[in-house]
Amino acid sequence: MKTHVKALVVGGGAVGTSIAYHLAKAGWQDVMLLERDELTSGSTWHAAGLLPLFNMSYATTHIHKYSVDFYKTLEEETGLNAGFAVVGNLRMAQTQERMDEYMLYASTAETCDVPYVFLTPEEIKDRWPLIRTEDLKGALYHHTDGYINPADVTMAMAKGARQRGVMIERKWQADAFHWTGDAWEVTATRMVEKGGNLVPSEEQIVITAEHVVTASGNHAQRTARMLGIKMPAIPVEHQFIVMDQDPELVEFRKDHPEHPVIRDADAQSYVREERGGWILGVYEKNAPARFEYGVPDSFRADLFQLDLDRIEEQYMAMNHRMPSAENCGLKDDFNGPICYTPDGNPLVGPAPGLRNMWLAEGFSFGITAAGGTGHYLAQMMVEGEAEIDMASLDPKRYGDWMTTEFAARKNEECYDHVYILHHPDEERPACRPLRTAPAYDRQKALGAQFGFVNGWERPNYYGPLDAPDNFDHDSRSFRRGGWWRYAVEEARAVREGVGLIDATAFTKHVVKGPGATAFLDWFTCNRLPGVGRINLTYALTAAGTTRTEYTIVRLGQDEYYLVSAGAWTAYDADFLRKAAEDKMGEFGYIEIQDVTSQWGVLAIAGPKSRDVLNEIVRDADPATVLGNKRFPWLSMRNIELGMCPVRAIRVAYTGELGWELHHPIEMQNYLWDHLMAAGAKHGMKLVGARAQNWLRQEKSYRAFGTELGRDATPLEADLPRFVDLSKAFHGKAEMQAKGIRSTCVTLLIDGPGDADPWGREALYHGDKRVGRLTSGGYSVVFEKSIGMGYVSPELAVPGTRLKVRMLDQLWDAEIVEDSPYDPKNEGIRKDA
Repeated sequence: MKTHVKALVVGGGAVGTSIAYHLAKAGWQDVMLLERDELTSGSTWHAAGLLPLFNMSYATTHIHKYSVDFYKTLEEETGLNAGFAVVGNLRMAQTQERMDEYMLYASTAETCDVPYVFLTPEEIKDRWPLIRTEDLKGALYHHTDGYINPADVTMAMAKGARQRGVMIERKWQADAFHWTGDAWEVTATRMVEKGGNLVPSEEQIVITAEHVVTASGNHAQRTARMLGIKMPAIPVEHQFIVMDQDPELVEFRKDHPEHPVIRDADAQSYVREERGGWILGVYEKNAPARFEYGVPDSFRADLFQLDLDRIEEQYMAMNHRMPSAENCGLKDDFNGPICYTPDGNPLVGPAPGLRNMWLAEGFSFGITAAGGTGHYLAQMMVEGEAEIDMASLDPKRYGDWMTTEFAARKNEECYDHVYILHHPDEERPACRPLRTAPAYDRQKALGAQFGFVNGWERPNYYGPLDAPDNFDHDSRSFRRGGWWRYAVEEARAVREGVGLIDATAFTKHVVKGPGATAFLDWFTCNRLPGVGRINLTYALTAAGTTRTEYTIVRLGQDEYYLVSAGAWTAYDADFLRKAAEDKMGEFGYIEIQDVTSQWGVLAIAGPKSRDVLNEIVRDADPATVLGNKRFPWLSMRNIELGMCPVRAIRVAYTGELGWELHHPIEMQNYLWDHLMAAGAKHGMKLVGARAQNWLRQEKSYRAFGTELGRDATPLEADLPRFVDLSKAFHGKAEMQAKGIRSTCVTLLIDGPGDADPWGREALYHGDKRVGRLTSGGYSVVFEKSIGMGYVSPELAVPGTRLKVRMLDQLWDAEIVEDSPYDPKNEGIRKDA
């Protein structure tokens, strides 16, 4: 057994074997996989093996699609049949709202080259007469989907990995990880059978590995403790039952192919054929999280006791949908652990705070995701970046505020939300409120309906003061929901008067020290601002794509205040600190402080914003303190509002005259009350994140996580004014080498009268798909839908007419000049 390897993969389920296979395929030699028991002995062995190819996450859809395509090639390569049954996936809808969901699904599927068709109830009945259809609205049918044997596909990937030189060692458990500064020393213990249990022996070895990947499945909490990190990957019980033969199904199959996987989302269940009978799987409420602090040593390829009472409703719904199944007996049952995360997406990427440690944990759809995860994670490890933006799966999307209790309860919620209607404006209630700014109670009393951002409560919009508790839930829609008119009023207030926005969730870092200036000049692509000024800039990946967007405020010669997206605090902090550590020997000492929770932010914007601030600003010459001479656009000044010291930044994400008021968070309520009193004289309106999102699109302001990400460069985002090509910076050569593969544009859309795009839709030029939207919404200025997205460069010309796929129809759209509202920035530069 080798003790020095290039990469060590810990975990021998479908995910781990795929990663080992793809690392070897990418050219790495000396790849080893350790499995504490037998391959597939975790959740892989009892997985149902479904391949739901499409997922509303853009990255996850690509991962699933790669898996489906890849699994079809394994038999030719390895000689092993992975048991792939390409029977299709039938997503049935009992309501029009469910059909609206599927129409949004379908448009997004197009952007990932996932084929589909819509079927009427009559077409479903004609193809599969055993299905009851009179209460259906229709279905979305993915004919390339199906199911696979989890053990067989894992063994096929393992054989393929061995053929490529991977060493697979069973009955070895990773018990300790030590980073030497150059490599990982992994202490592994030989596991032996004793009385039916798997126990550690006295035989140990130390394996030195340049890179380590953990794919430990249900054992993720044990892995996290050994690494000294936090991971919200905790299993939840999942039940499915296997039924005896259905005589009507047996008769039907004499002359017909196998049924597709039948998903009755409104009944929280799926059904597929199994040797003349049926398998029923459910996603019911009250399924408990298990192994919150680790898997017991006695638990191997075991199951939990079945709780049929918990799934009685779903069982009866299956008998309704498949009446012939009602008389089938129960043949077998499974209730096993399947790992989840709070948002349902796995944790894939670099571990927080650690070097050359990679996580592949928290897979609730592990069989579907295994192939693609191996492919894209191998790209990240070998090439430095994947070809798709993997940020939505990054393990650092949950910060140190996350606890075991939070993860367990949110994972339970995620499980019972698998088949609910997934509105794009959905906000889930579990474990909330958790992180609240001081003004939270004041905002709630004024009608705020909150969104969840990195644990923070942030107002999405302000509804009626007497709104019932379920107001936001009942306002959701795939079209214009009940909240829409409130967001319209808020957006108009900013354009015509003045609005106040809570932006406390912004990520904030202080970077200072003798090496700070040289470091940030190398770390970001724009020139650094002068003292008291600000600049918008980007940190790039090693592949030249956009890693983080920063507003940099220069506080002193070697002291900077960095503001970035609120959803990405730990993600940004980890990248910033690791980069500074790497360059400190070259540039000098660099100190980095995460001050996110120390500073609150209230943003005031609109033509009357200066009038409101003039009411409460304290200065020797209050008539000039907010004017252009003393306080020009894109500058920072320390001002006093009443008795509150404020780091005021003259910038506005809405594109109007405005300021971000960064203040000591303990003074937020004082400042809030003063702003509210002053604003009342000028008709100031409270504004939430949804209106702000619409407003920034009217100004073509790109947003990180939508227009800006790790699959496009700042030049492809059409932001050359923020890239200083006269200097050297991280990722510059790689950015230039990529050229312009696609271009970000703004579109005005003549869409349906009751719906706007969500930023997930396909774009067409004639009958050819030429791009996709990344953002969408409504423009109060142009009184029509608006969106931003990427198209092929030759089409990125103002006046180009395109089509947008919405609600399964193509709607007219036109590419417009950037910043269609106030293109000369006259409003934002307005003097006193």
